[in-house]
Parts: sequence; C-alpha cells; structure tokens
Amino acid sequence: MTTTRKQYSPRFKARVAIEAIRGERTLSQLGSQFKVHPIQIAKWRKSALEQLPELFVDGRTRKGRNGEADSDALYEEIGRLKVELDWLKKKVGLLD
Repeated sequence: MTTTRKQYSPRFKARVAIEAIRGERTLSQLGSQFKVHPIQIAKWRKSALEQLPELFVDGRTRKGRNGEADSDALYEEIGRLKVELDWLKKKVGLLD
C-alpha cells in the first residue's frame, strides 16, 4: 500500500503564508483551518519572508543577472549537443 504525498498549489501556499505572516491566528489554528501541519506553515512563512525582498528589486538589474545565467546555460547546452553530434557523425562514419 503506497501513499502519495499531498501537493499544494503555489496559490494555496501563498494564501496560507500570508495568513501566517499576518499573525492574527496561531500556527495551530491555521493548521486546523487549512488542514496543513503547523511546521509546514512555518516553513512556507519563512520562505515567503526570505523571498519578499526580491520582489522589490529594480527589474533592470534583476534581468542582467538572470540573463547571464541563461546565456551560460545555453552555451553549456550548445557544447553538449555539439559533442553528441560529433560522436554520432563519427559512429555513422561521416566525420573523418
């Protein structure tokens, strides 16, 4: 008998985390209301509070950092595909 883990949507997690941040109810009360363990709610609240400052970062500077990481990943993928292509050509006999 296998049990599957519950998967919550990001929207649900955000709603629960916002309620926890407000602090109007205890974690136990929120756990009873949303049928989620209080420790899980505390983790979602901590994660939300850690990621909150990133929402207010100037978009121009944030794009620069993400663009660099994206281009590095793309160059890595190009290199890997080139090696695979060369290997396949060698196996077929097209490469001298």
